[in-house]
Amino acid sequence: MRLRVRDVELYFDTAGMGLVPDGPEMCERPVIVCLHGGPGFDHSTLKSYLLPLAEEAQLVFLDHRGQGRSDESTPDSWNFDNWIEDLRVFCETLGIEHPVLLGQSFGGMVALGTAIRHPDLPAKLIVSSSAAKIRLDRALPMFERLGGTEARNVAERLFDDPNEENFDAFLATCLPLYNTTRADPDILARVLLKPEVGFHFFRGEGFTFDWLGDLHRVRCPTLILAGELDPITPVADHEDLAAGIPGSRLEVFSDAGHGVFRDKPAEALQLIREFVLGD
Repeated sequence: MRLRVRDVELYFDTAGMGLVPDGPEMCERPVIVCLHGGPGFDHSTLKSYLLPLAEEAQLVFLDHRGQGRSDESTPDSWNFDNWIEDLRVFCETLGIEHPVLLGQSFGGMVALGTAIRHPDLPAKLIVSSSAAKIRLDRALPMFERLGGTEARNVAERLFDDPNEENFDAFLATCLPLYNTTRADPDILARVLLKPEVGFHFFRGEGFTFDWLGDLHRVRCPTLILAGELDPITPVADHEDLAAGIPGSRLEVFSDAGHGVFRDKPAEALQLIREFVLGD
């Protein structure tokens, strides 16, 4: 489905019922807006893992502006200001009041930015494998720890000079280090990759944004999910989030990498269920 949001049409899909029959009443379920990583990937990276949550909640999967099946827009609009405002207007247009925002990686940054700028929008926030500031001084040593000097060098080349050649090398050498379980190759094959969005991001805003000083503005209950073996957003990044967001809860998964629901699906999804359904 596509929805006009500001100056673009955004693609979204849903899973699960918002209202379910319960005796003589219709019982309202929570709505979880799921925000994919990247930038330059799409919502299909989340669907395979998060669909079981549709048994307890209504899931809304959104492709960010410039990515997936949403309008490409133009490079000057590929920034947090627009991704955040798109999300606010998207929820407002569909009448989604106080959703749970679940953001993975880059999607977690969009979710964080939204909760900072529009603190009354989310009922709850789930930040998975993300950060309020990208720290290569932490990430590059993790790539080296997990994949040796070659992995560190390949990652450093991409972030120093984001281009197609360096991105292809990163996919081959560094992406397999993101998780401790072997990734299903069909998942990446299904993604409508828009790597130019990522190149644009990492040439600029990706290394200049810093929300560490604004995390206190997040008012909603927040669950932070971290993998002990995450190379790109190490545990220290999540500890910064927990220290800055009042009353937040940090859960670190051993033997898990980037996106703990990929490596520890049963444990991670149960934790998310309890958080979403709890008071």
